[in-house]
Amino acid sequence: MASPAYPEALEELMELLRGLPGVGRRSAERMALQFYSWDETRLKILGETLLSLKERIGICPECGGMSSGKNEICPICSSPLRDPSVICVVEEFPQMRSIEAGGVFKGRYHVLGGRLAPLEGKLADSLSIEPLLRKVDNGTVKEVIFALSSDVEGQATAVYLAGLLKDRNIKISRLAQGLPAGSDLSYADPATVAAALSGRTSFS
Repeated sequence: MASPAYPEALEELMELLRGLPGVGRRSAERMALQFYSWDETRLKILGETLLSLKERIGICPECGGMSSGKNEICPICSSPLRDPSVICVVEEFPQMRSIEAGGVFKGRYHVLGGRLAPLEGKLADSLSIEPLLRKVDNGTVKEVIFALSSDVEGQATAVYLAGLLKDRNIKISRLAQGLPAGSDLSYADPATVAAALSGRTSFS
């Protein structure tokens, strides 16, 4: 005997939840039923938070990471304790957070907004490359660290950037030990990222 269908509203919510990373049918079902069990006040807060998410989160004009408002500089870029002469290049904001959790890196960041993936239509002009070159050309940067994923696209992006930076009289390095081949840096644990950052090697 077939199980009775859920009301249309719950089915629609489950379908939306299944669009989240790692959420399958059963997980979406459990989450949707959990939301249904909440009182109206809590649901309203959740709804208002989701609706205002894009308005309340901005992009830092310095590094391209997330900030607390439109055109606001993030705490890392505004901190006088961070070394502006060392820039760690990451693909996306979650990788930046993974490195910060390790507590080792004291420089600043540059978020590319992705990586080169021609088959997906992700070419160089869709990445934040020009702002990185301008930072280097202003004369304060001494080292650029590539903290990109170790898969084919991540390494291709690193090679491309290294070619653009090689004649600019700066040190170019990349993360070393501790990161398994083909892994996504966003999901690496803080201790592993810290070890890779501390043991970084010259990029050649």
